[in-house]
Amino acid sequence: MDRSEDNEFYFNENEISRYARHLSLPEVGIAGQRKLKKSSVFCVGIGGLGSPLLIYLAASGVGKIGIIDFDFVEESNLQRQIIHCSNSIGRPKTLSAKNRILEINPFCQVEVFNSSLNSRNALDILNEYDIICDCTDNFPSRYLINDACVILGKPNIYGSIQGFQGQATVFNLKPDSPNFRDLVPEPPPRNLLPTCSEGGVLGILPGIIGLIQATETIKIITNIGKSLDGRLLVFDALLMKFKELSLRHNQSSDKILTLIDYETFCADKKSIKHTKEDESINSISVGNLRDLVNNKSPDLILIDVREEEEFVISSIHKALSFPLSEIQRGDAIPKLQKLAKDKKVYLYCKTGKRSLSALKILNNYGIQGVNLDGGIDAWRRNL
Repeated sequence: MDRSEDNEFYFNENEISRYARHLSLPEVGIAGQRKLKKSSVFCVGIGGLGSPLLIYLAASGVGKIGIIDFDFVEESNLQRQIIHCSNSIGRPKTLSAKNRILEINPFCQVEVFNSSLNSRNALDILNEYDIICDCTDNFPSRYLINDACVILGKPNIYGSIQGFQGQATVFNLKPDSPNFRDLVPEPPPRNLLPTCSEGGVLGILPGIIGLIQATETIKIITNIGKSLDGRLLVFDALLMKFKELSLRHNQSSDKILTLIDYETFCADKKSIKHTKEDESINSISVGNLRDLVNNKSPDLILIDVREEEEFVISSIHKALSFPLSEIQRGDAIPKLQKLAKDKKVYLYCKTGKRSLSALKILNNYGIQGVNLDGGIDAWRRNL
């Protein structure tokens, strides 16, 4: 047994056997493995990126792993979110991931937050961890994680994917390191950025990017090699090519001192180019809709235009299911026309894009409605 340092961090015979290939590496050895056991890493998002990252951080011997996600496992996740399995469908992603982590390595301590990370809780939650891994898929969360890491002085291991391309880098490693706002100073228009469910993603791609994030995390903990600090690694799976871009911190940028309302920040209508048809459709923020729901507005009706299996797993309280496919076929039009006579209709989907498409169709039938900006994802992030 190894008892050469604090008793809390000695290795028993099972651990020495488990980590033997690490211990054989001169760059890691017993000292590096002890650093891993002493470390704590927090992963925001347990999807395509978070799945491989968590699997390998657990296998590598990270002592404490924190995970946060408000979503449930869906069948469409399993093509890329490999920490989950068929038996996990319908379960919270946090519980599915925790069980898998402990199956891989029972020596890991796992802390679970089955909720959203938001401006109210981010600083308290993230402050307890050494390194933060951004495995999210939306800009409000990316800006929130970035700003919290800057305020707390935490390294932010970043990854993103879309289609056949992915990116990875390390933000905020040192005081003069670049952060996410140096890469994306202003949030891009939401209607120009399809999600994985809308634009698709090669299932293997998040595995590649997630493992790069895991590699950077382990290197930083053990203080070996050269990190991606100041370098953005871009991967194209179709061409099987990597390219590297330099990234520097803008010293003249405003200092980040407090957290803000990131849904509003990323939904800035001044930055969005609408078509004339889009401009005729009203939208509502999560906060304003929640006020109407909490006040039990009598003329309000919520319509969920996602597919039935999505609705069954999770929906906004008292919402009715009218999938976009039924609206497109015309099957749902008579019922919606009847409902719209007496109620104010509010539509939502996952991110706001399918509901916008549905409202365009409904307008042709004289049905006026309001679109929830950011969809149910934004609703959950602000619970």
